[in-house]
Amino acid sequence: MSQTLELMRRRISTAEDLYGVVRVMKALAASSVRQYEAAVESLAEYNRTIEEGLQVALRNRPESILPETVGGNRQAVIVFGSDQGMCGAFNEQIVTFTLERLDALDDELGDIEVLAVGARVVGRLEDAGCQVVQRLLMPSSIAGITPAVHKLLLAVEALRFAGGIDRLQVIHHRPGAHASSRPQILQLLPVDRAWLDRLAARDWDSRSLPTFSMKWRTLFSSLIRQHLFVALYRAFAESLASENASRLSSMQAAERNIQGHLEQLALDYHQGRQESIQAELLDIVAGFETLMEDSAQTDRVG
Repeated sequence: MSQTLELMRRRISTAEDLYGVVRVMKALAASSVRQYEAAVESLAEYNRTIEEGLQVALRNRPESILPETVGGNRQAVIVFGSDQGMCGAFNEQIVTFTLERLDALDDELGDIEVLAVGARVVGRLEDAGCQVVQRLLMPSSIAGITPAVHKLLLAVEALRFAGGIDRLQVIHHRPGAHASSRPQILQLLPVDRAWLDRLAARDWDSRSLPTFSMKWRTLFSSLIRQHLFVALYRAFAESLASENASRLSSMQAAERNIQGHLEQLALDYHQGRQESIQAELLDIVAGFETLMEDSAQTDRVG
């Protein structure tokens, strides 16, 4: 019985240690979710400034510059997953969504190059028979997003020039209500011409009309690069926010399970101790009765 109680004590200690780890991970995930959501919110003003710059540039476009057309059919798809685990079905959902999208694109376009951001999503894509041509790591903090965006843009540029890629789509999780998220697809290249037309036709908010002195093509190219940077930065931040929200949900479920397990272990332990105490009391009583019987027999013999 003593060995059984010692084993139960070790199980309770292990469960308590695991419970502490889960609580820490839960707190870190909750804090990270808010940080990445704040990073997405902070992009709004910067993105508005870029759109206003594009609006001015498009309204003053020289007539000699004709709209660019895209005639190729080679496409790249960037898939955002995670480097870390314990985030529920986060990676499985994005892989399922990506495979469905790739099947649809196979019917529409030609060759498709797949870039994966996040080590855990790479293995799942390759297990499903999808060849990944470029692998990148997810940043572990907000400060790491900007370098990650630049690295991703360099990888995209290399594919565009070496592989003739002229279409680019991004697949990532977007946070939803009540700590939920869902995969979504965003087309980065070619830039949506209808969106540019809407910007050019939009009314200016003030009476002061801005102007510029640099070459139009240089200004427009710079603004489009900033637009792509903001789109990829948002994709990183939203994916990381969704990952941590999924991890938070998983940790909350694990916390409830461990609490239930600890309660059951404590109940079993106390019940085992009670049985042990009762057994010891019975042994004492039985020993006392034996001694009394032996003493009585000795008195009768004497």
